[in-house]
Amino acid sequence: MSISCIPLPGQWQPAETFDQPVASDIHWQSAVCARTHAWLERLSASAAMGPVTVHIDDVVTDSPHLHMDESYTLERVDGVTHLHAATTWGGLCGASTLYQLAAAGQLGRGLNVVDKPRFAWRGVLIDVARHFIPLPVLHRVLHGMALLHMNVLHLHLSDDQGFRFPSAHFPRLASAEHYTQAELSQLVALAADLGIRVVPELDMPGHVTSWLVAYPEWGSQPTDPSTRFGVHKACLNPTDEAVYAAIDMLLDELNTVFPDAYVHVGGDEVHPAWWREDAHIQAFMSARQLAEPADLQNYFLTRVIDMVTRRGRKVLAWDEVLHDELGDVTVQNWRGATTRDRALAQGRPVLVSAPYYLDLHFSAATHYRFDPAAEQSVLLVAENAVENEPQHAHVAAGMAWTHQWRQGQVDTAPAADGVLGGEACLWSELVDGATLETRLWSRLPAVAERLWSPASACEDVDNMYTRLQSFLDLPDIDSAAGQRRALTALHLDSNQVEIALLLEPVKWYGRLLGEQALAARIGGSEMPQARPYDVHTPFDRVIDMIAPESLSARRLATSDVEAWRHQARLWQAQDLAAWPADVQAAVAALQKVAALVLENFAHDPAQLWALYGPHGDYVLAVVPALLDAQQSVWPRD
Repeated sequence: MSISCIPLPGQWQPAETFDQPVASDIHWQSAVCARTHAWLERLSASAAMGPVTVHIDDVVTDSPHLHMDESYTLERVDGVTHLHAATTWGGLCGASTLYQLAAAGQLGRGLNVVDKPRFAWRGVLIDVARHFIPLPVLHRVLHGMALLHMNVLHLHLSDDQGFRFPSAHFPRLASAEHYTQAELSQLVALAADLGIRVVPELDMPGHVTSWLVAYPEWGSQPTDPSTRFGVHKACLNPTDEAVYAAIDMLLDELNTVFPDAYVHVGGDEVHPAWWREDAHIQAFMSARQLAEPADLQNYFLTRVIDMVTRRGRKVLAWDEVLHDELGDVTVQNWRGATTRDRALAQGRPVLVSAPYYLDLHFSAATHYRFDPAAEQSVLLVAENAVENEPQHAHVAAGMAWTHQWRQGQVDTAPAADGVLGGEACLWSELVDGATLETRLWSRLPAVAERLWSPASACEDVDNMYTRLQSFLDLPDIDSAAGQRRALTALHLDSNQVEIALLLEPVKWYGRLLGEQALAARIGGSEMPQARPYDVHTPFDRVIDMIAPESLSARRLATSDVEAWRHQARLWQAQDLAAWPADVQAAVAALQKVAALVLENFAHDPAQLWALYGPHGDYVLAVVPALLDAQQSVWPRD
């Protein structure tokens, strides 16, 4: 028998018999930890835990930090659960596991859990710059993260389209929608009470259009406000001392609000055009023997590193900053497996994010297959396998375009003991406050398990999905009900809602780029203006309300022939005109699948994959489900 929690503990023994749920009754056998007690009280309101005794050796009142002790044990004896932890941080994690087991009805005699994290840094990036994410949503994100033992919220506070941090020194910087410093301080305090660090990011010297609209003197050319997505030419002027003075003041303000030891300074996707076109910048580079824009970016970053370290903080930056003369920086890897090992070869600590981009609409299983500390050769095999899967054929050429990121890879991969952990990234080009949680919880638990549990515990994908579903059904998450409410609000009837839940968005950057920009990117000359979305595009369609992975289709894959035929008859009965226009092609294709289901048991895979899509922004999740059912469930001749 398995144990119904995610992430899986390091060691566990399930209960031999299960207790009848009774009201939670918390008793302390040590000094009371206010943080753990409040978390237990909140969780016990949703699931009866019965009698619980708690003992925490070291009650912590300061801020969470890297390498904090998050170990804990749970033991059920004579109808009482004993939670013991070395510190507050382990107490919080133990409470979350206890809650999940209670909600699943798995408390009972013989239950024993001994647990600690595999990696110290287990984070999620939320991009609040492209679309402003309201604070109540971020508060719910923190609660869900705590249930998953995730301990870093990385806030991407600035980008070309928006600047969400209010500066007293530079009041024009903040976008119309922004947080106050008091609100951000409250967020940090709430996070700390849940054992979560908040790491701020101000992206520089690129992705700064919003900066330069407010303070054009910080750039070398004028620029206009931008509502589009993609790489922009706007850059800070790295030859101007006034720019460094401004950054210095911004770091002071940032440090006042965010006490964490790390500050993220971006460094990604710096377009060289402005630097190449400016005579003064070119002369500056020549005088300092900076041959390439990458050398100038490293000069800029060296100055910023000095500012950060003088304040007792550490610099985190994206992997584009890798340079032979790079200073003391922790590198966040996002451009495939090889940049992780290039950073490790330089002796740098690394955060792995490349396989955990939640905005790519991949399945939980796809993210789950990537061990952040696996050998480079293993990770490259996994990358190639994802690219070659039939459900990704519609974007395979675009995924192959990323092979250029492997240039300069180290042939002999260094030991991965420099991997601090990783972060899942949810960029918000196609996400707002109303849609974020559907995008997040559908895959984040799989990443959380990869970052917490022993590698050997992450081998049973089917078991992971069973526990993922239990997590999604928790009252604090309630994912399926949320999707149904959102789809019903679009005036879909009950049958249409269930059909919509069998669809998925197109994969990778297929939806964000659109056909024109995707083809241009593959051809080496992307046209950002051809992208079909910008910051003003409303998220009010079916595509915005469905999860990136259809768990309804996954369940259907294990159904018998009669269940499939019942579904097929429902699909065939649909009136296409009753559907929103953008979904009609997908439903029409689904009706063709229905005809095949009703005709016979055996289906030509090529014929089915031709119906998979894309159909506009949609693909049919029932196609791989049908092929799985044909192979594993349905009777054979």
